[in-house]
Amino acid sequence: MTKEIWQADTRDVDAIVNGRHSNPFAFLGLQEVAGNWVLRAFIPHAEMVTAFTLDGTELGHLFPRHPSGFFEGKVTVDRRQPIRYRAKNAGGEWDVYDPYSFGPVLGPMDDYYIGEGSHLRLFDKLGAHEMEFEGIHGTHFAVWAPNAQRVSVVGPFNEWDGRRNPMRNRFETGIWEVFVPILGTGTLYKFEIVGPDGVVLPLKADPFARQSELRPRTASVVPDPTPFTWTDAKYIEERATRDWRRTPMSIYEVHLGSWRRRPDGGFLTYDQLAEQLVPYAADMGYTHIELLPISEHPFDPSWGYQPTGLYAPTARFGDPAAFARFVNAAHEAGLGIILDWVPAHFPTDAHGLAHFDGTALYEHADPRQGYHPDWNTAIYNFGRKEVVSFLVNNALYWLEKFHIDGLRVDAVASMLYLDYSRKPGQWVPNQHGGNENLEAVEFLRRVNTEAYRLHPGTFMIAEESTAWPGVSQPVHTGGLGFGFKWNMGFMNDTLRFMSREPVHRKFHHNDMTFGAVYAFSENFVLPLSHDEVVHGKGSLLEKMPGDDWQQFANLRAYYAFMWGHPGKKLLFMGQEFAQREEWADGKSLDWYLLEAGMHEGTRRLIADLNLAYRQLPALHERDCEPDGFEWVIGNDHANSVLAWLRKAPGADPVLVISNFTPVPRNGYKVPMPLVGKWIERINTDAGWYSGSNTGNQGAVEAYAVEGRHWPAEAELYLPPLSTLFLKFEPE
Repeated sequence: MTKEIWQADTRDVDAIVNGRHSNPFAFLGLQEVAGNWVLRAFIPHAEMVTAFTLDGTELGHLFPRHPSGFFEGKVTVDRRQPIRYRAKNAGGEWDVYDPYSFGPVLGPMDDYYIGEGSHLRLFDKLGAHEMEFEGIHGTHFAVWAPNAQRVSVVGPFNEWDGRRNPMRNRFETGIWEVFVPILGTGTLYKFEIVGPDGVVLPLKADPFARQSELRPRTASVVPDPTPFTWTDAKYIEERATRDWRRTPMSIYEVHLGSWRRRPDGGFLTYDQLAEQLVPYAADMGYTHIELLPISEHPFDPSWGYQPTGLYAPTARFGDPAAFARFVNAAHEAGLGIILDWVPAHFPTDAHGLAHFDGTALYEHADPRQGYHPDWNTAIYNFGRKEVVSFLVNNALYWLEKFHIDGLRVDAVASMLYLDYSRKPGQWVPNQHGGNENLEAVEFLRRVNTEAYRLHPGTFMIAEESTAWPGVSQPVHTGGLGFGFKWNMGFMNDTLRFMSREPVHRKFHHNDMTFGAVYAFSENFVLPLSHDEVVHGKGSLLEKMPGDDWQQFANLRAYYAFMWGHPGKKLLFMGQEFAQREEWADGKSLDWYLLEAGMHEGTRRLIADLNLAYRQLPALHERDCEPDGFEWVIGNDHANSVLAWLRKAPGADPVLVISNFTPVPRNGYKVPMPLVGKWIERINTDAGWYSGSNTGNQGAVEAYAVEGRHWPAEAELYLPPLSTLFLKFEPE
């Protein structure tokens, strides 16, 4: 039989059937060849194929060209248009809509901004998006894999066969895309990638997947495109007016998988957490809930810090809409939601980002730059504009699509220093010979700038443990542009002091005062986080010395010391009721402890501290500024007593005084700034908190004195192991 001029070359047919064709869109579907319109389709299992237009007009039968299911035929049409095939075999018949009769979804402006690295809506373009396109419903898939020879979208819809839906290569950007008709919400998919060496890689999950399968399965899921109906407009509007440096910020840090479990040991869902966690945190007086990472991750004991799906809320607790309902419920209760965000590194699971297109794409190729020795993970290549765009867009995605209030950026120190956790010779200096990761610095400045520019009222927090200057200073003044920085020094120093026997504390008084030396060098959050109560460190209660009564008294005094100290507050779940055992991610907190008075007393104290912190401007309006703090007694080493004032313009001052020995101090003289009545707003020894119920009968009187530095003085009773808040009460 003579080969017609419009018929395909056998080599092209073999390339399609073997999944090796370099440009399937130039060959499959409706093609104009030598003045003829030709249809070509690869439909495995089909024995007969008939072509139709979308309006049902039959175009004729296609002829088999290869036993694996390649069909071809000349048709009479006047233009390029979508095509439907009716395929048949001995078992029945089915419809196939031709992806190769559709044009590209991405446009030249996408190419331009992607190429420039300035595209700020990649999450609307890449990944999987269900849509109407050229008159038919389906899903558009797009993925960046510039070094791949072929990329295909695969799933149950095509028997995970990478030959069936190869994608269009947009050569200028390295983006591959295809619109697959009919597919929609709930479709499972991955990408099959042929690397530059011709090797088919393990199937890859979608880096931009907005929904994932529940582990241990790892496929991406086409999400429901229905927009979520938010009811938090008033909260968002009010949030945009906030200056968080001068606003109360008391953060409840939570691991969703172990805050509380169902009776059968299973996880609570996002909806159940909205019903239980949100009102609990609101009743406790917190302003924010901070979630350990909820981006999809394969390994529960990583606590989310090794994410494989940065854009997908983990399926452990429900779907993306359920997570949105959780955030919405928090906002309706007046609570903000902060997410732990992990742009420093990623795990090397085969379905993840590692060697994504067969090359070191998201990571550095040189292990001295691209491998993290502490965590056995890959480090992002912050010098690559596409990688920076991926991460910047991810931050903006959470802030926009889920109304997140802030991102706490994990492991910033590991990003800033090229020699982090490395020995000499194991790292590559920057262009100036230094150890600063200049590309990571620019990335952090960019993501912070865009977050604050596009989402007023949100904030960025750095977990940064070194003395890098200007972490929470604006970018235009040379800073990194974060709103806040975790104060790891405060946490380390004060916990070390509190863990000592009281008789020894007088020799380490500086541990409690040193924090005030640098308290205003950054905008600080004071963190008592999950990191302090794992890996054999014990719970906060276990760190305290003495018998049971002294341990609780120490802890209560310490909490009030922290709430009275300049800086925003953060406390990990369970510590608000003095969890006895260190945190275990595989089980619920020990809520039964609240039946015991000492534990319930500690919970009451945290609620009252939060209330005082929110109600008294002196305690929060100058958290990050030196004019809000003044030492009153800083050098009474012998008695381990500390006292200071918290102040704010136009507000009544608050005196905070701590006695860190089990010895009560009667008639203890304290200089005061104002003559008159001072109300005992907090007394951690109160019976309400299961203390010994000693104190100053609710108030003290400050009397005028002459010839002293301070104009007044009061005689106080300092209960053992206690902290008092005394608020000036004007006549």
